[in-house]
Amino acid sequence: SMKILSILGARPQFIKASAISREITKRKNIQEKILHTGQHFDANMSKIFFDQMQIPKPDWNLEISNLNHGAMTGRMIEEIENILLEERPDWVLLYGDTNSTISGALSAKKLHLKIAHVEAGLRSYNMKMPEEINRILTDRISDILFCPTKGAADNLKLEGFKNFDCQIVNCGDVMYDNALYFRKYSKTPNFSKPQKFILTTIHRAENTDDSQKLASIFRAFDKIAREIPIVLPLHPRTKQKLNELKINISNSNFIIVNPVGYLEMVNLLEHCSLVMTDSGGLQKEAFFFKKHCVTLREETEWTELVDNGFNIIAGNIETNIYDAYKKMINKNSNF
Repeated sequence: SMKILSILGARPQFIKASAISREITKRKNIQEKILHTGQHFDANMSKIFFDQMQIPKPDWNLEISNLNHGAMTGRMIEEIENILLEERPDWVLLYGDTNSTISGALSAKKLHLKIAHVEAGLRSYNMKMPEEINRILTDRISDILFCPTKGAADNLKLEGFKNFDCQIVNCGDVMYDNALYFRKYSKTPNFSKPQKFILTTIHRAENTDDSQKLASIFRAFDKIAREIPIVLPLHPRTKQKLNELKINISNSNFIIVNPVGYLEMVNLLEHCSLVMTDSGGLQKEAFFFKKHCVTLREETEWTELVDNGFNIIAGNIETNIYDAYKKMINKNSNF
């Protein structure tokens, strides 16, 4: 039988994908072991996904988190290499574009192990994003590139990947599989949500680490919340930055809650009127649940959604965010 070692880190959507892949591997007599780097260390941001998806406890949890990029990546490479030397899997399965992804890729490649990269070929063309660096480098040294969209596969062809010793597969989007698979298990969150509301999340370093950008985004939220309630599951990093900057949210229409599990997030997606986010995954999930999205960044990897009018790029300037909200809140689209 074939042995696969799956490396999971920060992104909850890939923990979900792992739940589905475990079902497939069981049927195909493929042995899969899970290595969790611990990059998402908060119980609400990681453990809850393993519990809700009934994924077995990872075979390894490195508990490497809350470090600068260099220290985190270096520690992960060292620890992952030791486990790969012990296990010698036939394939190393990597997801997305986190420090866990690039660390797994470098460790595996230098031991001459085969690498499969899920969500390959995405590009924001913003090299200031650590995720962009991680995904480009991981793609370049992977053996099978599983692309979520035709656009992602085209990106790789334009970059000359046809000349490299790798296989490009447009397999479709694992996050769509997740949405279809877990929709029926939707759970009502443990707080009272309004009948009509906007679902929003904010966590990217480009927004949270810049006090002017973060203040501008929250001024826009405050203005919008005077017209329609906003529900914000608050990321630990964002919560810390808001406290440091003394950004006070006094509007009673602004409902700030702790991070929610995926099954609760599915429920919020089903019932919201609009999504406003800087999360790549939530942009797509908004579309899967037939909701428009306002993206609080200067670019997106999911250009298809913008090109077809389901998503709008608003950036972080207060007036632009408010204008984008007005444009999208009552927009009719043929999903």
